[in-house]
Amino acid sequence: MKALIIDDERLARTELRHLLEKHTNKVEVIGEASNGKEGIKSIKKLSPDVIFLDIQMPEIDGFEMLKKLDDIPKVIFVTAYDEHAIEAFKVNALDYLLKPVDPDRLKEAIDKLNTQNEDEFESNVIDSRKDRKLNINDHIFIKDGEKSFFPKLSDVRFFESHGNYIKVYFLDKKPMILRSLNSLEERLDENDFFRANRKYIINIHWISKIENWFNGGLKVFLEENEEIEISRRQAIKFKDIMSI
Repeated sequence: MKALIIDDERLARTELRHLLEKHTNKVEVIGEASNGKEGIKSIKKLSPDVIFLDIQMPEIDGFEMLKKLDDIPKVIFVTAYDEHAIEAFKVNALDYLLKPVDPDRLKEAIDKLNTQNEDEFESNVIDSRKDRKLNINDHIFIKDGEKSFFPKLSDVRFFESHGNYIKVYFLDKKPMILRSLNSLEERLDENDFFRANRKYIINIHWISKIENWFNGGLKVFLEENEEIEISRRQAIKFKDIMSI
C-alpha cells in the first residue's frame, strides 16, 4: 500500500519514515510533503493509498487540506495534540496517533489499514471501537464542563463511581463522565482493568503492593500512594484470575 507523509517538521517525517521501514511488507512510503499545499500537489501526483497527516501546519492545516481535495486517500492523523480527536473522527480518519509515535500503536493502525475493506473505511472510527473491548493502548475522549481530555487508558489509574457519574483518575486530573460503572466495566479489557468493588475499577498495571484485608478482602496500593479495597467476593475472583 502506497503511503505519503505530510508534516511540516522534518525530524517528525524522518522518524515516522524510520518506524514505517519495519512494515515495508505492508506500507511503502512513496513521498513526503512539508505543508498542506505540498501535500495536495503530492496527492494529486502520486495517488497514495494512505496519508500520514499532521494537523497543525503553516498556511493551511491538515483539516483544511482535506477539504481542498476531490478524492481523499485513507487518513491516519499523526499529531502532538489530542484536542483534535473528535474532529478527526468526523472526517472518517482511520486512526489518530499522538507524537511521539508509539511503535505498537503504529502497528495497530497499519493492521487496520490492511484488514478493513472499503465499507469499513467509510464507517466512523468510533463505531469500529464499539465492537471490541478497550485496552490500555486506546485513548478515550472525556468532556467535563468546558474542558476536554484525551488520555491514554494506560495512564488511567482507576475509575470511581459517584452516583450516575464516574470520576476518571489520570496524571493530576480527575474529570467526571456521565456513565454507570457497570456499563464502563463491559467496555474495558479484563486483562487490564479489574472491578475492585461496587465503587472502583482499577488499572492492574498501576498496582504496586497488595495486602490481606478484613473479612477475606484485599487492599491494593497504587503507584501514586492511593489505596483501594477489593471486596471479599472480588478478592476471590482476583486471586483466581491472577494466580499461576
